[in-house]
Amino acid sequence: MDEAAALPGHPQDSYPPDNDDHECCERVVINISGLRFETQLKTLAQFPNTLLGNPKKRMRYFDPLRNEYFFDRNRPSFDAILYYYQSGGRLRRPVNVPLEMFSEEIKFYELGEEAMEKFREDEGFIREEERPLPENEYQRQVWLLFEHPESSGPARGIAIVSVMVILISIVIFCLETLPQLKDDRKRTMQVGNTTVPYKSNILSDPFFIVETLCIIWFSFELMVRFFACPSKAEFFKNIMNFIDIVAIIPYFITLGTELAEEEEGNMSGEQATSLAILRVIRLVRVFRIFKLSRHSKGLQILGQTLKASMRELGLLIFFLFIGVILFSSAVFFAEADDPETHFASIPDSFWWAVVSMTTVGYGDMYPITIGGKIVGSLCAIAGVLT
Repeated sequence: MDEAAALPGHPQDSYPPDNDDHECCERVVINISGLRFETQLKTLAQFPNTLLGNPKKRMRYFDPLRNEYFFDRNRPSFDAILYYYQSGGRLRRPVNVPLEMFSEEIKFYELGEEAMEKFREDEGFIREEERPLPENEYQRQVWLLFEHPESSGPARGIAIVSVMVILISIVIFCLETLPQLKDDRKRTMQVGNTTVPYKSNILSDPFFIVETLCIIWFSFELMVRFFACPSKAEFFKNIMNFIDIVAIIPYFITLGTELAEEEEGNMSGEQATSLAILRVIRLVRVFRIFKLSRHSKGLQILGQTLKASMRELGLLIFFLFIGVILFSSAVFFAEADDPETHFASIPDSFWWAVVSMTTVGYGDMYPITIGGKIVGSLCAIAGVLT
């Protein structure tokens, strides 16, 4: 039915076309399941592509007998929907409206994808980034196989194998430090008239053999994903790929160092230096545990949460730094006159201030004087409050 011809009244948005002031002040009544809302047409006209903002779209809900628009929809949700028009685009879900129901209301009133995305972001949803696929069919299949475990059964199988290899690598990293398994490294041997530490061939070490098998898989997986990726530049920008590279580098450095030592005759001074370097390099292997986040949505969400909270975390660390400086200085001067003090200098007091403010309290350093104990009490209270 034509709204202009409706009886006994005509729709509220039918107005003389040449009367702009009348148009701005024209009011419209919206009935939501028996609850009436009243607003101005110019308020709805701010978003002409929505259901309420477009006269043609809302026409089919017009009730000529009551001279109003009737919607059999959720009442509490419409408070937020109407506020969206009144505020110029701010959308907040009422606390008594379920998330899924409010999402349905947004779709019904056609507020648009931008409003929906903004609403989901405010609710804490992580926006899924578009993941481009290679154009070549064979390359695309390989990429899905190694990068998207949810795409197929074989892809899930490869993901399981990858997780198992990562876990084996981490277990080997821990087990090889057991004293029972490295006794032979402490033995000595006689070279001429000199006793030198005995160093077994690393190539015969069972831990090294298992490590080699793990590295073969890591290297194979990394190369396949590199050659199958849709963009080589984006591949190196991904932090997870950087972790994959870091995970395999220590092995090749260790292998090269061991082979070089065998060729150069294992001089004791050079051997001590190389061992110190190898310890630092092998420590990098512990970062392989972050490879698990590639296969865990929970770890990815945790990483995104930490990334989004970097400003707050930085502020917390800044306050901790201020507290450490203040309390370590205060306890040093409070304990300065005591000959048995544990605080030889302000930098030495940093450790005590950190463990006190974080409520760890190892007890290796503690104040003796009354003034020092007062400072220590304030430091502990400040740590709890922050």
